[in-house]
Order: sequence, then structure tokens, then C-alpha cells
Amino acid sequence: MTIQDSGFMMEDGVSCLPCTPEEQKKIVIDLRNESERNLKEGNLYFVISSRWFRKWERYVGIDADANLIGNQSSDSWHMNVTSSMVAEMPGAIDNSDIVQNGSDCNCKENEIQLRRNLMEGQDYVLVPQRVWVKLHEWYKGGPALPRKMILQGVYHRTFDVEVYPLRLKLIDSRDESQSVIWLSRKASLSELFQRVCALRGIEQNKARIWDYFNKRKHTQLSASNRSLEESNLQMDQDILLEEVDGHHSSRFGMDSTGNELALVSMEPSRSSFTIAGGPTLSNGHSSGYKSNQYPGSSLSSGLKDTDDGFDAYNTVRKGEKRGLAGLQNLGNTCFMNSALQCLVHTPPLVEYFLKDYSDEINTENPLGMHGELALAFGELLRKLWSSGQTAVAPRVFKGKLARFAPQFSGYNQHDSQELLAFLLDGLHEDLNRVKKKPYIELKDADGRPDEEVAAESWKNHKARNDSVIVDVCQGQYKSTLVCPVCNKISITFDPFMYLSSPLPSTITRTMTVTVFYGDGSGLPMPYTVSVLKNGFCKDLLLALRTACCLKTDENLLLAEVYENKIYRYLEMPLEPLASIKDDEHIVAFRIQKKGMEKTKLVIFHRWQEKSTTDYLKSGKELFGTPLITYLGEDQPSGADIETAISKVLSPFKRMHSSAKAHIGKGSDFLSDGLDELCSSSDAQSIENAEFEGALSMDLSLRLLLTDDRVMNFKSFKKDTLFEPGKILSVVMDWTDKEQGLYDASYLKDIPEVHKAGFAAKKTRQEAISLSSCLDAFLVEEPLGPDDMWYCPRCKEHRQAVKKLDLWMLPEIIVFHLKRFTYGRYLKNKIDTFVNFPIHNLDLSKYVKNKDGQSYVYELYAISNHYGGLGGGHYTAYAKLIDENRWYHFDDSHVSPVNESDIKTSAAYLLFYKRVNESKMEIGESSYSHSTS
Repeated sequence: MTIQDSGFMMEDGVSCLPCTPEEQKKIVIDLRNESERNLKEGNLYFVISSRWFRKWERYVGIDADANLIGNQSSDSWHMNVTSSMVAEMPGAIDNSDIVQNGSDCNCKENEIQLRRNLMEGQDYVLVPQRVWVKLHEWYKGGPALPRKMILQGVYHRTFDVEVYPLRLKLIDSRDESQSVIWLSRKASLSELFQRVCALRGIEQNKARIWDYFNKRKHTQLSASNRSLEESNLQMDQDILLEEVDGHHSSRFGMDSTGNELALVSMEPSRSSFTIAGGPTLSNGHSSGYKSNQYPGSSLSSGLKDTDDGFDAYNTVRKGEKRGLAGLQNLGNTCFMNSALQCLVHTPPLVEYFLKDYSDEINTENPLGMHGELALAFGELLRKLWSSGQTAVAPRVFKGKLARFAPQFSGYNQHDSQELLAFLLDGLHEDLNRVKKKPYIELKDADGRPDEEVAAESWKNHKARNDSVIVDVCQGQYKSTLVCPVCNKISITFDPFMYLSSPLPSTITRTMTVTVFYGDGSGLPMPYTVSVLKNGFCKDLLLALRTACCLKTDENLLLAEVYENKIYRYLEMPLEPLASIKDDEHIVAFRIQKKGMEKTKLVIFHRWQEKSTTDYLKSGKELFGTPLITYLGEDQPSGADIETAISKVLSPFKRMHSSAKAHIGKGSDFLSDGLDELCSSSDAQSIENAEFEGALSMDLSLRLLLTDDRVMNFKSFKKDTLFEPGKILSVVMDWTDKEQGLYDASYLKDIPEVHKAGFAAKKTRQEAISLSSCLDAFLVEEPLGPDDMWYCPRCKEHRQAVKKLDLWMLPEIIVFHLKRFTYGRYLKNKIDTFVNFPIHNLDLSKYVKNKDGQSYVYELYAISNHYGGLGGGHYTAYAKLIDENRWYHFDDSHVSPVNESDIKTSAAYLLFYKRVNESKMEIGESSYSHSTS
């Protein structure tokens, strides 16, 4: 497109904008806040390229990471002034990278189309109309891309900017011409009639408009207040215009012989399924739905138009396989199609929805959808199991989904797991056999046996929640919370419908810590250990104890080294590991437990400058890592300090064998050769003893007393006595003599906590097993800072330690592999291959309730996600149990697939069915049905 000249630069390039960057920032913030206070349907927002908008943010001094207009929350408008360096002016507004035809577009602004699959925040931002007016006044450019705010939802009304309006392709039967109409999906059919008639020059009373989805007449549309969304019109679908005065006819109104057909309103064809009768193989219509009998409900109007590419004539022919129908993509609905195919191939749900379930429809449940979602899902399942291999367009189901779950409306890509969670919960509430939920007061465990508390919790749950979803898909886990301050233990038993298992790499971090010997019995060694990201220092210490073969009579003292000083001691066991950054240097000192009650000695190191004549006033610089030891004497003297320092330095003596030096220097931060290292201390102690004697004769240490900041210095003598139990700090000045005797590189070359790229270079990435994902889900970990637990004993919110255990598993268990990681302004996908079993998944060892049941499972469906975010694609693998064969469901396309090919790194949701156990009857649970 041609960007208009911005008009704000003079010939010499000097800006003549009426506002300074700071003034622009304030004006935009004020206008945006005012817009948020006055949200209402119909408000105009404008789409702006993120690429241009980030330039403007930098120019006016807004932190680009704040992404201020890409988010609707006021928090995202928190701004930080950038550095004093003035950023370049952004130039004219340029939206060419987000419109479909780019810079070649010469069409009118109301005809410009956005590129598909754009993501808010990443590709574009939305600004209120008054903000756009100001930005355009200052910078000109464009094109303008206005979008209206709409109100969505039935129970939870939410405001949303309709970035992608509904695009309909109008076919005029009079001349077979085609044109495109853009309308909001919330627009009424009356508005559609007005737009069509004005565009094609026809009187409204002579116009007949058909829902012409898939080039087939479905329903005749009538001018009314019914919205396009409620009429199940989809993005990019066809609508057909006919004139009814008899003067015009076309092939659209002719039969195969060319005779004109009578243009009558068509009754939409019904599925050959009936709720009461199950599948039929005839071409007759169903006997009607019981759902139509509910007074005051919209079940009839919502389900009447059920011809979504399938009618009574598309029933299963003799010998044709059932359950192999695809689902048409209605515009980025592959996420929905993938989850639906997994559900409609879940054996107990297929059995349930092919039977008469009308008596279990709950139209009174305030938490449900008046039964409409369950009926829409059941109708769709019947079509998929009766249409042979004819693809079905789930238009009615998508309409219900958009109505009750506005987050899935529109035509953007969404998450199949989020849809699955909503659908399972919605189906449960629509089919809840409990019409009036009783109030139940929950009781604390109070030390009672787990079996008693678990059974009571399940009984209370079933008193309020009783449906086929509970019977088939719900299990129970044990949740244990421990207060880190008062050790209060809270145990609850809660239901679950799926297990969201993190990939281990997302919850752990590798940390490298250099371990020094406080008694001088060995060389320092860096160890790399794996710990929980949200763990505590006690977890790091535990991992280090194992890695460095710590003896039972030893302790580790953790410290951070910064600028060759001890910056801080990490002595609090519950100090969060998040406080330790990857670029920091962490050391640990192996100290005898019995000596830690004595006087602590901290030894700093400085280079001795030859030109310095005044020893007390030298300006030498610190180097290396401070060493820590303890003085065993009750009242240590200066001589004791010299002896202790000589002992601690003994491992660094250059007379040590090259092999021993190689152990420390060549370890490359990996814990290879730990056994040899742990057993070498005896031989080394002999050399240390010999060295101490030589040191006392040959070396006189140049030592000064100092403070922990190494700012003040004081001399001392060997006979100086010190108060016991204190912390003594000394600085040792190194001369050429010390440098010749000791290898100081061991003090200087300590690694960072984590070096970027190190792990990838040094270790081979291996496949993650499903069991390791489950272990990561069940591992004990502290709650995040944003998920604090209110301790009833402390009466305060605490970062409690949480442990989950599986108590009872359902017949159908779904594993959600958490491949998507969400930051404040960033979302990433993890493509790591997870190796999951297809047969004989034995979960018995994970189940704490030893009730004698079989917990062996078999895989029967997978929801896959390929590619990146925004532009990714979902498919499904599903197994026809009766046929014992796998199929690939890629929207409309269905094809057989070998079982050996279904394991891929795209696996996102794994569906398992329990085996080796008699099938549970509908309504039966693992606990007794008796109620109080």
C-alpha cells in the first residue's frame, strides 16, 4: 500500500511535532485509561502493527516489554522511562506487514483485509479510537483498520474487540456473480439483508437468501434480529441470493432436466439418529427430540438446523465402517476438531451418547448450559458415528461453544486442552443427575486415616456431582500442604478429570556449585546438580551432599562470592533458589560438624605489589575466592590462624601430582570420577601433613586482620589472643614466593551457576518418558509466590510446600503434556519428544489407595499439535477399538496409520482406557452409593 507522507519532518530533518515524546506518552496513557473506564459495545478500536508501535514506545520512553496496549489490564500500562539515549522517531504509521496484500494493496480502506492468524501483542496491538486519532494526527500513515468492541457470552459477559469480522461470499443466482460481504458475527440477519440488497440492487421483499454452506441449500434466512453467529454462519462460507418475482431464474433453481423448481422453504433435514432410538440405518426422519418439550428453553431452535454437511441420505451403507468421519475446519477450528475426535472415540462416551440419555439432561443447573451443550455434543457424536466416511461440519456445536464459552469464539487458533477442560466440565453440569445440590460442610482430616477422609470426600463430591463424566473421567488425588513456619499439615482429597503433567525440563534447573574443603583435605571441585526451579536452599544442599559424597559428620556452608568477597551466606534452609541467578558464583565449604561451633575464619586474597613500601597502606586488589575454615582452639591465637591458613592452602601446593591436579582442573564441571575423588582424601592427608612441616620452616605468611568488607586493616602477632566464637577475617597478601608454591588458578576459575549453552554442548538430550512427566507432576514443591496458602494456624499466607499423590484413578485418564510455557509477555512451545507407552501403562505404583483394583491402561487417542504458536496445527490419532486399528484424523481427512507411527514429539493430550477389569456400569463409582 502507499503510505501517506507523514508531514511532520522539515527539510533539514528536524521534527516539528506539536508534542514532545513525554507529552505524547502522557496523552496516550490518559486516553487509554479513560477508554477503559467507559467500556461498552460498539466502541471503536484500531489495529496497529506491533513493529511500528514498538518503535513509538521506544521513542516516547516506554519499556517495550510492557506491551502496553496489547494487554487490556491496567498493569500492562506500567511504564519505565528508558535510558537517557534518545530513540529514533518511528516515522509514519505502517501497517503493511499485517494486511493481506502488503504494500501492493491499492484497495479502499473498508476493503483491506488483515492477514490471517495474527496474534495480539506479537503481530498487532489494539488502541482505542481517540488514541488512534492522536497517533494519526502526529504521524499520519496507515491504513486505518477500525474494529468494533462486542459483548460476548451468556453467563459471563465479556468485552472483546472483533479483530476478524465474519467474511461471507455472496453468490447471486441471477448472473452467478460473486462478491464478498464483511459483517460482525453479532450483526442481525436484517442487517445482512440490507447489505445484500444494497450491494446487488434488489428490493428486500423480492430477495431470498439461503445458507449455502458447502454449496448446498440448508436454511432459508429471514430478516430478523437473530445474529449471524446464532444462525451458524461461518467464516468464508457461501450465501445464495435468489429473486422470487418469477422473472429471474438460474441453474440454482433448476432440476437436472432444466425445469424450474418450486422455490419453497426447505425444512432442514434431520439426522437418522434419535435420542431415544440410537442409530438407524434407514433414510427416514427421526421421530423428534424430547429436548423440544422443555418449556422456555432454546433447545429446539438451537438444534433444529442440524444439517451440517450430513443428512438422512448420508447414513451408513451396508458394510461401511462407522466412526471414520472427519470434521470440517470452520476457520482455525482444528484445535476443536482434534479434541472432539478424541472424545467421540472414547468407548464409554460413545456407548452413553448412542443410547437414550434425555432423562439425564439437566436444564435447571445454574452451573450448566441448560442441557444445550450436551445435546449439541450428543447430536454431533451420532452424526460422526452414522455418516460412514462423510465429513461433518460441526456448525451447530461451534455455535453453542461460542455462546457459552466466548473465549473460543471468533476464528483464532486456541488450545485443545483448554477446550477439553471446558467441554468435560460443561457436559458434566448439563448431565448432572443431581438437580438440587445440597450444602455440605467440609471437615478437616484431623489425623484421621486417609481411607476414611478420602471416602468421605468422594461421598460428599458425589452428593453434588453425579454424571457420566464423573463415572468415567473423574479420579481423586490427595493434596498435602505443609506450612514452612509452623509445620501445620493440611490434607485434602480432591477430584480431577485430567493430569496436567509438566515436562521435567520446565520445572528444574541445573546449578553448578564449587565445593571447597574447609579443612584443607582436598582440591575444590565444581558439581552440577539438578534442582527444582521453585525449590529452596535445602534442596540444593541435599543434591550437593549426594554429588560430593558428603560424610555424615560433615556439613556444607553455602555462600555467594561477588567481587572476591563473601557477598552473602545462604544459611536459611527455606531461602528460595529463585534468589540465585544464573550468572552468580556460588561456593560451598565442607566443614566438620563438631568444629562449626568454634571461631569461623574467613581468608581473603590480595596480590603483593613489589613497589609498595608501606605494608599497612598498600592499595592492592583482591583476587580469587575467599576460603573459610574453623579454628578448633577455645581461645585462638595469631599462631593458630597461621597454622589454619597453611592447612587450608595445602591442597594447592604445586608439588601435587599432575593426575591429582587434573581431577580438579579437567572435570569440566561434571561429577565424573566421584568414587576416586571421595577415596583420595587419605593419601592426600599424608602429603598435607608433610607439607605443613615444610611450610612452617619455609614460609612466613603476610597476614592482616580486616572486616567482612575488607575495608579496614590491622596487624597482629602470633601471641595475640582472640575472643572465641567470633568471626575473624584476615587478608593474605600473595608474593612471588606464594605464587611459586601454590596454584592460584583453583581460587580464580570458579564457574557461574549456569553457563548458557553449556548443558546442550556437554550432555546429550534424551527423550523424556511419560513416567518422568508424572514424577514431575507428583514431586514435592513449594507453591509459587503468586499462589500462597493461608495457614489456619499462623493466620497468614505462606509459601507452603505442596505434595500431590494419586488416590483413585478413573476408567478414562487423560494426560496433558504441558508443552506451552507462559511468561508475562511471551509464550513458548517445548517440542521435546515424550516416550509414552501404547499398551500396558501400569500406574499401580503411583496410586496410594491399595484397593485391589487394576490400574493398567491402554492408549486409544492422541491430540497432536504441530508447528509453533499462532500458526500451529492440531490433528488426532484415534483407535477403533472393535477394529483394533489406528486412524489419523486431520480435519476432514481420515486415513489409516500404523501403530508404530503414532509416537511423535507433537503428542499433546494422551487418552488412556483402563484394561483388565470389568466395565463399570453407568452411575457406579469406586465408593459406595450410600448417602447420609
